Amino acid sequence: MRALVFDGVGAAIRTVPEPSTTTEALIRVRMAGICATDREILKGYGQFRGVLGHEFVGVVEESPDPGWIGRRVVGEINCPCHACAVCQRGDGIHCPHRQVLGIHGRDGAMAEYCLLPLSNLHQVPVTVTDQQAVFVEPLAAALAILERHPPRPSQTIAVIGDGKLGLLVIQVMRLTGARCLLVGRHPEKWQRMTHCGEIPFILEDQWPEGQQVDMVVECSGSPSGLDLALRWVRPRGRIVMKSTLRSQHTLNLTAIALHEISVEGSRCGPFPPALKVLERGLVQVDPLIDAIFPLHQASEALQRALRPGSLKVILSTT
Repeated sequence: MRALVFDGVGAAIRTVPEPSTTTEALIRVRMAGICATDREILKGYGQFRGVLGHEFVGVVEESPDPGWIGRRVVGEINCPCHACAVCQRGDGIHCPHRQVLGIHGRDGAMAEYCLLPLSNLHQVPVTVTDQQAVFVEPLAAALAILERHPPRPSQTIAVIGDGKLGLLVIQVMRLTGARCLLVGRHPEKWQRMTHCGEIPFILEDQWPEGQQVDMVVECSGSPSGLDLALRWVRPRGRIVMKSTLRSQHTLNLTAIALHEISVEGSRCGPFPPALKVLERGLVQVDPLIDAIFPLHQASEALQRALRPGSLKVILSTT
């Protein structure tokens, strides 16, 4: 089969053996998205080698449970061991032995086929298109923010970063009834989303002096994002970190202690609510698509995705 393989130096389409197993689902991939984590992997993040891609939609072709065959699915990316103490307490996404689709220890979905355990699969509603279903994984990550400490409608939230994730997060935050501000460098990106309703956009370098908010969600993918979040969050406010960066960062711990700021990481999230949100049209993803390339043009697709200011680039195998 054809697959986009990263060898530690570069990524290219190669012919590799079709995956095979008797214990997992064999999925014919229909579409796969390129995301910021893929770009960081190309820079050395996680030392991953193999087939890239973790945002996908496909059809189950083989399964140990015949009831899954023929279903159109998306898949959760973490594959825990289910045996360790972490898994036993129900926290499999932090299993120390886990594989992560296209990120750690498991070939990904930028290929004609991929494998996943049945427990990772979720059927896609008929009314959700393939290109919309590609957004389930990052939309679930945005919804994860609401799981631990949901913001209150009385609060003001700033989302730093106007890329794909930031534009998903701002839409999710708005569902809480809170006042939301999008902070970025590319106002033309938010202009794509005007039909989503009025949300104030602030250029990063035009943040009002002295203004602070209750909560900041950092989605910029830039080391400077956390510095801005620390400046803009109020005392006893909350910062949620969504960026995954290869680079190291120096953190002002004194400011966190002095102002009693809560800083939390946020990674993967729940797929069923993400599918329901898409099915009901509560979050708009179609305006975030820059281009769709056939799999054999993956090199051109990566170049497009790496272009400054680009949004979602999708690979299609159909």
